[in-house]
Amino acid sequence: MNRFETEHVGEHPDDPTVDGRFADRIEMRVPDRHNPKLHEVLERVNADDELYALWLASNVTAIERLGMTDHGPVHVKIVTNIAVRMLRLLVEGGIEPSVVDTYRMEHVDAEVVVALGALLHDVGMSIHRDEHESFSLFIAREKLRELLDGIYDVRQRTFIESEILHAITSHRAGGRPLTVEAGVVRIADALDMAKGRSRIPFEAGSLSIHSVSAAAIEAVRIEAGDARPIRLVIEMTNSAGVFQLDQLFRGKLKGSGLEQHIEVEATLEGETEKRLVRNFSF
Repeated sequence: MNRFETEHVGEHPDDPTVDGRFADRIEMRVPDRHNPKLHEVLERVNADDELYALWLASNVTAIERLGMTDHGPVHVKIVTNIAVRMLRLLVEGGIEPSVVDTYRMEHVDAEVVVALGALLHDVGMSIHRDEHESFSLFIAREKLRELLDGIYDVRQRTFIESEILHAITSHRAGGRPLTVEAGVVRIADALDMAKGRSRIPFEAGSLSIHSVSAAAIEAVRIEAGDARPIRLVIEMTNSAGVFQLDQLFRGKLKGSGLEQHIEVEATLEGETEKRLVRNFSF
Protein backbone atom coordinates (compact mmCIF):
# COMPACT_ATOMS: atom_id res chain seq x y z
CA MET A 1 0.00 0.00 0.00
CA ASN A 2 1.50 3.31 -1.01
CA ARG A 3 -1.48 5.57 -1.79
CA PHE A 4 -3.38 6.88 1.19
CA GLU A 5 -6.67 8.69 0.94
CA THR A 6 -9.67 8.96 3.24
CA GLU A 7 -13.11 8.82 1.69
CA HIS A 8 -15.09 8.19 4.85
CA VAL A 9 -14.29 9.20 8.39
CA GLY A 10 -16.23 8.99 11.66
CA GLU A 11 -19.25 11.25 11.43
CA HIS A 12 -21.99 11.77 13.98
CA PRO A 13 -23.38 8.22 14.25
CA ASP A 14 -26.99 7.41 13.35
CA ASP A 15 -27.14 5.30 16.51
CA PRO A 16 -25.12 7.04 19.23
CA THR A 17 -25.52 4.25 21.79
CA VAL A 18 -22.48 2.24 22.79
CA ASP A 19 -23.66 -0.74 20.74
CA GLY A 20 -24.42 1.55 17.80
CA ARG A 21 -20.96 3.08 17.88
CA PHE A 22 -19.37 -0.38 17.90
CA ALA A 23 -21.58 -1.64 15.07
CA ASP A 24 -19.25 -0.76 12.18
CA ARG A 25 -16.05 -1.82 13.88
CA ILE A 26 -12.89 -1.20 11.89
CA GLU A 27 -10.15 -3.82 12.03
CA MET A 28 -6.55 -2.72 12.28
CA ARG A 29 -4.70 -4.45 9.48
CA VAL A 30 -1.07 -3.92 8.48
CA PRO A 31 0.88 -6.20 6.11
CA ASP A 32 2.91 -8.17 8.67
CA ARG A 33 5.47 -9.49 6.12
CA HIS A 34 6.41 -12.54 8.19
CA ASN A 35 6.58 -10.54 11.42
CA PRO A 36 4.95 -12.86 14.00
CA LYS A 37 5.33 -10.30 16.78
CA LEU A 38 3.46 -7.61 14.85
CA HIS A 39 0.85 -10.18 13.81
CA GLU A 40 0.21 -11.16 17.44
CA VAL A 41 0.07 -7.53 18.57
CA LEU A 42 -2.55 -6.73 15.92
CA GLU A 43 -4.60 -9.78 16.89
CA ARG A 44 -4.66 -8.52 20.46
CA VAL A 45 -5.47 -4.98 19.36
CA ASN A 46 -8.44 -6.15 17.31
CA ALA A 47 -9.81 -8.18 20.22
CA ASP A 48 -9.52 -5.29 22.68
CA ASP A 49 -12.91 -3.63 23.32
CA GLU A 50 -11.40 -1.13 25.76
CA LEU A 51 -8.90 0.15 23.21
CA TYR A 52 -11.57 0.44 20.52
CA ALA A 53 -13.80 2.35 22.94
CA LEU A 54 -10.92 4.75 23.60
CA TRP A 55 -10.65 5.46 19.87
CA LEU A 56 -14.39 6.04 19.66
CA ALA A 57 -14.27 8.35 22.68
CA SER A 58 -11.41 10.24 21.04
CA ASN A 59 -13.66 10.89 18.08
CA VAL A 60 -16.45 12.10 20.35
CA THR A 61 -14.03 14.73 21.64
CA ALA A 62 -12.63 15.61 18.23
CA ILE A 63 -15.66 15.50 15.93
CA GLU A 64 -18.79 15.77 18.04
CA ARG A 65 -17.58 18.24 20.67
CA LEU A 66 -14.89 20.26 18.91
CA GLY A 67 -15.86 19.99 15.23
CA MET A 68 -12.39 18.76 14.32
CA THR A 69 -11.21 16.07 11.93
CA ASP A 70 -11.25 12.36 12.60
CA HIS A 71 -8.98 11.19 15.42
CA GLY A 72 -10.50 7.74 15.86
CA PRO A 73 -10.15 4.28 14.30
CA VAL A 74 -9.87 5.46 10.68
CA HIS A 75 -7.14 7.94 11.55
CA VAL A 76 -5.03 5.52 13.58
CA LYS A 77 -5.36 2.79 10.94
CA ILE A 78 -4.12 5.16 8.22
CA VAL A 79 -1.29 6.49 10.38
CA THR A 80 -0.20 2.98 11.38
CA ASN A 81 -0.02 1.80 7.77
CA ILE A 82 1.86 4.92 6.71
CA ALA A 83 4.31 4.54 9.60
CA VAL A 84 5.08 0.88 8.94
CA ARG A 85 5.45 1.58 5.22
CA MET A 86 7.89 4.42 5.91
CA LEU A 87 9.94 2.37 8.37
CA ARG A 88 10.32 -0.45 5.86
CA LEU A 89 11.46 1.95 3.15
CA LEU A 90 14.02 3.43 5.54
CA VAL A 91 15.35 -0.04 6.37
CA GLU A 92 15.51 -0.93 2.67
CA GLY A 93 17.45 2.30 2.20
CA GLY A 94 20.04 1.27 4.78
CA ILE A 95 18.75 3.26 7.77
CA GLU A 96 18.87 1.32 11.03
CA PRO A 97 15.95 1.74 13.44
CA SER A 98 16.97 2.95 16.88
CA VAL A 99 16.02 -0.25 18.74
CA VAL A 100 18.38 -2.11 16.40
CA ASP A 101 21.19 0.40 16.79
CA THR A 102 20.80 0.93 20.54
CA TYR A 103 19.66 -2.45 21.91
CA ARG A 104 20.68 -4.81 19.10
CA MET A 105 17.07 -5.83 18.72
CA GLU A 106 15.62 -6.72 15.31
CA HIS A 107 13.76 -4.86 12.57
CA VAL A 108 10.58 -6.71 13.52
CA ASP A 109 10.80 -5.10 16.97
CA ALA A 110 11.10 -1.65 15.43
CA GLU A 111 7.89 -2.37 13.48
CA VAL A 112 6.13 -3.19 16.76
CA VAL A 113 7.34 0.12 18.22
CA VAL A 114 6.15 2.12 15.22
CA ALA A 115 2.80 0.31 14.93
CA LEU A 116 1.89 0.68 18.60
CA GLY A 117 3.17 4.26 18.73
CA ALA A 118 0.82 5.06 15.84
CA LEU A 119 -2.12 3.08 17.26
CA LEU A 120 -1.89 4.72 20.68
CA HIS A 121 -0.66 8.24 19.88
CA ASP A 122 -4.08 9.92 20.18
CA VAL A 123 -5.87 7.87 22.86
CA GLY A 124 -5.52 10.83 25.21
CA MET A 125 -8.08 12.64 23.06
CA SER A 126 -10.63 10.48 24.86
CA ILE A 127 -10.01 12.77 27.86
CA HIS A 128 -9.38 16.16 26.25
CA ARG A 129 -7.78 17.74 23.23
CA ASP A 130 -5.59 19.99 25.38
CA GLU A 131 -2.41 18.15 26.39
CA HIS A 132 -3.78 14.97 24.84
CA GLU A 133 -0.25 13.74 24.14
CA SER A 134 0.43 13.63 27.89
CA PHE A 135 -2.88 11.92 28.59
CA SER A 136 -2.03 9.36 25.92
CA LEU A 137 1.09 8.40 27.84
CA PHE A 138 -0.56 7.16 31.01
CA ILE A 139 -3.35 5.40 29.11
CA ALA A 140 -0.84 3.74 26.80
CA ARG A 141 1.47 2.71 29.66
CA GLU A 142 -1.17 0.44 31.14
CA LYS A 143 -2.42 -0.82 27.79
CA LEU A 144 1.05 -1.71 26.52
CA ARG A 145 1.62 -4.18 29.34
CA GLU A 146 -1.45 -6.11 28.21
CA LEU A 147 -0.61 -5.97 24.52
CA LEU A 148 3.06 -6.97 24.90
CA ASP A 149 2.86 -9.49 27.76
CA GLY A 150 4.29 -12.84 26.67
CA ILE A 151 5.61 -11.47 23.38
CA TYR A 152 8.58 -10.00 25.24
CA ASP A 153 10.05 -10.82 28.64
CA VAL A 154 9.82 -8.08 31.26
CA ARG A 155 13.28 -6.67 30.48
CA GLN A 156 12.71 -6.45 26.73
CA ARG A 157 9.15 -5.22 27.21
CA THR A 158 10.29 -2.35 29.41
CA PHE A 159 12.64 -1.05 26.72
CA ILE A 160 10.02 -1.51 23.98
CA GLU A 161 7.42 0.31 26.10
CA SER A 162 9.80 3.20 26.67
CA GLU A 163 10.46 3.51 22.94
CA ILE A 164 6.73 3.50 22.18
CA LEU A 165 5.95 6.12 24.84
CA HIS A 166 8.76 8.28 23.46
CA ALA A 167 7.18 8.06 20.00
CA ILE A 168 3.79 9.05 21.44
CA THR A 169 4.98 12.15 23.29
CA SER A 170 7.21 13.23 20.39
CA HIS A 171 4.33 13.52 17.90
CA ARG A 172 3.17 16.76 19.52
CA ALA A 173 3.77 20.15 17.96
CA GLY A 174 7.24 21.14 19.08
CA GLY A 175 8.03 17.55 19.99
CA ARG A 176 11.65 16.42 19.78
CA PRO A 177 11.97 12.83 18.48
CA LEU A 178 15.24 11.23 19.49
CA THR A 179 14.72 7.96 17.62
CA VAL A 180 14.05 6.91 14.05
CA GLU A 181 10.82 5.25 15.16
CA ALA A 182 9.53 8.38 16.91
CA GLY A 183 10.34 10.49 13.85
CA VAL A 184 8.40 8.05 11.67
CA VAL A 185 5.29 8.22 13.88
CA ARG A 186 5.44 12.02 13.97
CA ILE A 187 5.60 12.30 10.17
CA ALA A 188 3.01 9.56 9.59
CA ASP A 189 0.52 11.44 11.77
CA ALA A 190 0.99 14.56 9.66
CA LEU A 191 0.59 12.61 6.41
CA ASP A 192 -3.02 11.68 7.14
CA MET A 193 -4.01 14.80 5.23
CA ALA A 194 -6.02 13.50 2.26
CA LYS A 195 -9.39 15.05 1.41
CA GLY A 196 -11.56 12.93 3.72
CA ARG A 197 -9.49 14.13 6.69
CA SER A 198 -11.05 17.58 6.34
CA ARG A 199 -14.49 16.62 5.06
CA ILE A 200 -16.37 17.03 8.31
CA PRO A 201 -15.34 20.60 9.24
CA PHE A 202 -15.30 21.69 5.58
CA GLU A 203 -18.79 20.39 4.79
CA ALA A 204 -20.04 21.80 8.08
CA GLY A 205 -19.11 25.25 6.78
CA SER A 206 -15.75 25.81 8.44
CA LEU A 207 -14.07 28.08 5.91
CA SER A 208 -10.50 28.80 6.83
CA ILE A 209 -7.18 28.35 5.13
CA HIS A 210 -6.82 25.16 7.19
CA SER A 211 -10.06 23.54 6.01
CA VAL A 212 -9.81 24.77 2.42
CA SER A 213 -6.19 23.71 1.98
CA ALA A 214 -6.83 20.31 3.54
CA ALA A 215 -9.77 19.76 1.18
CA ALA A 216 -7.35 20.34 -1.71
CA ILE A 217 -5.24 17.29 -0.85
CA GLU A 218 -6.43 14.39 -3.00
CA ALA A 219 -4.07 11.64 -1.85
CA VAL A 220 -0.63 10.88 -0.46
CA ARG A 221 1.69 8.39 -2.15
CA ILE A 222 4.65 6.88 -0.35
CA GLU A 223 7.35 5.45 -2.58
CA ALA A 224 11.00 4.53 -2.62
CA GLY A 225 12.95 7.63 -3.58
CA ASP A 226 15.80 7.98 -6.05
CA ALA A 227 18.31 9.94 -3.99
CA ARG A 228 16.67 9.26 -0.61
CA PRO A 229 14.93 6.22 0.90
CA ILE A 230 11.45 7.82 0.85
CA ARG A 231 9.61 9.93 -1.69
CA LEU A 232 6.33 11.51 -0.60
CA VAL A 233 4.08 12.50 -3.49
CA ILE A 234 1.21 14.76 -2.46
CA GLU A 235 -1.59 14.89 -5.06
CA MET A 236 -3.56 18.16 -5.00
CA THR A 237 -6.70 19.30 -6.83
CA ASN A 238 -6.08 22.96 -5.95
CA SER A 239 -2.92 24.92 -5.22
CA ALA A 240 -4.41 25.92 -1.85
CA GLY A 241 -3.03 22.59 -0.71
CA VAL A 242 0.43 24.13 -0.66
CA PHE A 243 -0.52 25.70 2.68
CA GLN A 244 -0.89 22.22 4.20
CA LEU A 245 2.60 21.35 3.07
CA ASP A 246 4.39 24.61 3.79
CA GLN A 247 2.79 25.65 7.06
CA LEU A 248 1.71 22.35 8.61
CA PHE A 249 3.60 19.35 7.24
CA ARG A 250 6.93 21.18 7.06
CA GLY A 251 6.69 21.81 10.81
CA LYS A 252 6.29 18.10 11.53
CA LEU A 253 9.09 17.11 9.17
CA LYS A 254 11.47 19.69 10.61
CA GLY A 255 13.01 18.33 13.77
CA SER A 256 11.85 14.78 13.08
CA GLY A 257 15.41 13.62 12.53
CA LEU A 258 14.43 12.19 9.15
CA GLU A 259 14.63 15.31 6.99
CA GLN A 260 17.69 14.04 5.10
CA HIS A 261 15.97 10.74 4.26
CA ILE A 262 12.75 12.10 2.70
CA GLU A 263 12.04 13.92 -0.54
CA VAL A 264 8.69 15.64 -1.05
CA GLU A 265 6.95 16.24 -4.37
CA ALA A 266 3.58 17.98 -4.80
CA THR A 267 1.54 17.50 -7.96
CA LEU A 268 -1.54 19.40 -9.15
CA GLU A 269 -3.96 16.93 -10.74
CA GLY A 270 -5.90 17.84 -13.89
CA GLU A 271 -5.64 20.72 -16.33
CA THR A 272 -7.78 23.06 -14.23
CA GLU A 273 -8.01 23.57 -10.52
CA LYS A 274 -11.03 22.28 -8.62
CA ARG A 275 -13.15 25.12 -7.24
CA LEU A 276 -13.40 24.68 -3.46
CA VAL A 277 -15.14 27.89 -2.43
CA ARG A 278 -17.79 29.77 -4.44
CA ASN A 279 -17.94 32.85 -2.24
CA PHE A 280 -16.51 33.98 1.05
CA SER A 281 -17.45 36.83 3.35
CA PHE A 282 -16.92 37.87 6.93
